[in-house]
Amino acid sequence: MAQVILGEDEGLESALRRFKRKVVKAEIFPDMRKHRHFETPSEKQKRKALAKHKKRKRKFR
Repeated sequence: MAQVILGEDEGLESALRRFKRKVVKAEIFPDMRKHRHFETPSEKQKRKALAKHKKRKRKFR
C-alpha cells in the first residue's frame, strides 16, 4: 500500500506528486484493473492465449 507522510513545510501538491510516483512504482493500477471483476478460468485461458498470439505475431514482423 502506497503511503505518503507530509513534512512540516511540504505543500499538498508536492505530496500528491510523491504519492502518484509511489503508486506507479508499486504497479497498483494494473493490478487493480486486473482484479476489477471476476474472470472465469476459461476466460483467463482465452485472454492468455490471445496475448501469446499477439506477442508471437509482433515478434515475427
